[in-house]
Amino acid sequence: MTEASTIDREADTPEPTAPPLVALPKLAQGIAFVASRRWTTSRLAKKYGKVYTINIPKFGYTVVVADPDLTRQVFTTSTEILGNIQPNLSQQLGPGSVFALERNEHRHRRKLLAPKFHGKAMIQYEQIIEEETLRECSSWPEGQQFQTMEPMMRITLNAILRAVFGADGAELNVLRELIPPWVVLASLTTRVPQPKRVYGRFSPWGRLKAYRARYDEVIALLIDKALAAPDFEDRTDILALLLRSTYDDGTTMSRSDVSDELLTLLAAGHETTATTLAWAFERITRHPQVLSRLAEEAQTESNEYRQATILEVQRSRPVIDFAGRHVLAPYVDIGPYRIPQGHSLVVSINLMHDDPAAFPSPERFDPERFTDAKPGNSWVPYGGGTRRCVGAAFANMEMDIVLRTVLRHFTIETTTAPNEKWHSRGVASCPKNNGLMTVRRR
Repeated sequence: MTEASTIDREADTPEPTAPPLVALPKLAQGIAFVASRRWTTSRLAKKYGKVYTINIPKFGYTVVVADPDLTRQVFTTSTEILGNIQPNLSQQLGPGSVFALERNEHRHRRKLLAPKFHGKAMIQYEQIIEEETLRECSSWPEGQQFQTMEPMMRITLNAILRAVFGADGAELNVLRELIPPWVVLASLTTRVPQPKRVYGRFSPWGRLKAYRARYDEVIALLIDKALAAPDFEDRTDILALLLRSTYDDGTTMSRSDVSDELLTLLAAGHETTATTLAWAFERITRHPQVLSRLAEEAQTESNEYRQATILEVQRSRPVIDFAGRHVLAPYVDIGPYRIPQGHSLVVSINLMHDDPAAFPSPERFDPERFTDAKPGNSWVPYGGGTRRCVGAAFANMEMDIVLRTVLRHFTIETTTAPNEKWHSRGVASCPKNNGLMTVRRR
C-alpha cells in the first residue's frame, strides 16, 4: 500500500464521536435511574439507541452500552484503560475487597480466589449444598403458599459460610444473624451518594458501621482460631487459603484485607444466587411444560434441561442489571465513540437480554433457547472480562443442586397468577412477592 493510499484510507475513517447525550436535567435523570433502572434504560434506548450518555448524581457522565460487539470491547479493554466503576461496592465492603482493587492487585486476588470456585474444588461443595437444601425444606408447609426468597437466602448463606470457614460454630451463628440485614441495608444505601458522616447510630450509615464493627470482631476470633489450629497448613477452606497466601514480595494479606474479602464472598456469594433461585421458582410455576420436564429429569442423573432453564432464568430475570467500568486513561475508543477520562461505562444487562436480535421473542420464557446452543455474547448475567464474577461456576452449580433436590423431594404446583413484578433491593432485583410457591412432598 502506498503512502498516498494510506493517507486516503485514514482520511475516509470517521473521527470518533461522543455518544448521544440524554437531554434531561441531571436531577431528573438521577431520580428516574434510582426509581427504576430497568424502565429508564429501556425507555431511553428507544429514543437514543443502544449507546447513549446519561448524567446522574453519584456517577456523573455515564455511557450506557447495549450493543454486543461494543460490550465485548468494553469487557476486553485493558485494565490500565478501564477500571472498576466509581464509586462501587467497596464503599461498603472495604478497601481490601476485590471490588476496590485495580490492575495487578486485582489480577493477583482473582488468581488466588478462582481455583476455589472451579473444577475439583467444587465437588466438595455439592454435598454441602444438598445437605443445606434438605435441612431448609424439611419445614416447608404442604399445600400452602409460601415465599421462597428467605429459604433460598438461608440455603445459600449457610453453603457459602461452610465453604469459607470449613466448619460450623458459635461465630457462624452470629454471622447468620448479621449478614442478611447488613446486605439488605448496604444494597439500599448504594442508591444514594455516600455521606461524609454517619449521622448517628440510628441512621442507615450508623447501623452499617455497627454491623461492620460486630462483623470484624467475629472474623478476628475466627482468624485467631484458624491460625492456632494444628491442621492449619492442611485446611482447604477459603479462610485458611487467604491466610496462607502471599504476594510476589512474600508478604501475606493483612487481617483487614482478609476481613474485607471474606465479607465480599459472604455478601456477593449468597444474595444474587438466592434471588435467582426465587425467580426460578416464580418462572417454572407459571410454565407447566417446563416444570413437568424438569421434574422428570430430576429423577435421573441428567441436568441438561435444568441447566438450560437456569440460563433462561438468568436471561429473562437478571438480578443485576448492569456491569460498570470507569475510564482511567485520557480517553477510550469504543466502536465509533470516544469517551473521555472520568466518564463511566455501564453495560445494560437487561437491554442485552431483551434484544430480539439476540433472543427472538425475548418476553417468552423458553429454556429451549439453550438446550442446543451455548449462550452468546449477549448473555452477560455475570458481567465479563477480568471482572466477571469469580464465583459464577459455583453459583451455577449451587442453583443446579438446589433445584434438583427440591424437584426430587417435592411436587411443585403450577399457578395461573400474573407474573410477579420486579422489586429493587438496591443492587439486586427480586420478585415483588418473593417468589411464591406451593409444594407437596413426594
